[in-house]
Amino acid sequence: MEMQTSTRVFLEDGLTGRVEAWQADQGDGAQALVLLEDGRRLWVPAAALGPRPDGHYALSIGRAHLDAAAVVIPVVAERLEVGRRVTETGVVRLRKLVHERDELVDQEVTRETVQVERVPVGRVVDGPVAIRQEGDTIVVPVLEEVLVVERRLVLKEEVRIVRQRVTERAEPQRVTLRREEIVVERDTLPGAGRPSDAH
Repeated sequence: MEMQTSTRVFLEDGLTGRVEAWQADQGDGAQALVLLEDGRRLWVPAAALGPRPDGHYALSIGRAHLDAAAVVIPVVAERLEVGRRVTETGVVRLRKLVHERDELVDQEVTRETVQVERVPVGRVVDGPVAIRQEGDTIVVPVLEEVLVVERRLVLKEEVRIVRQRVTERAEPQRVTLRREEIVVERDTLPGAGRPSDAH
């Protein structure tokens, strides 16, 4: 039998009511809560409700049996359910701007040159002569063996390397520098509430 609520119930002696709720079988059989036309409610066995051809139920209980039946007084309590849901209130679009500016660069540059000078010496030395530095000049000895009655080491010449430092001013150059900026644009969707300014 299909269990339906808000279906009329006809008792034996003309009293009527309707089914308000069903209770599943909990060991003593399924039951139905019937609201009578006089305002009383009572639980009856579901097996006592017989289906009628018009889709309603016939209850095999009369007025005489109602006084002995258990009257149900409904107790109603409200229950609060709190939940959260995500609502899209708008769209944020980020746009990057590139700013350009010209800078004038005026910087000194240093350039070194080397001048080689050969200085004849022709002096006899006792052994190898080390390279030495005199100020900005590096002196590199050049030795030569000459054949005489006896072998002697003669300092033939010295190569003098003079290091010169010339400072020149370079031509000013224009340099382009870039700076980025973030612009926030908001598009509010139709029907959405005013977006919050909090970030």
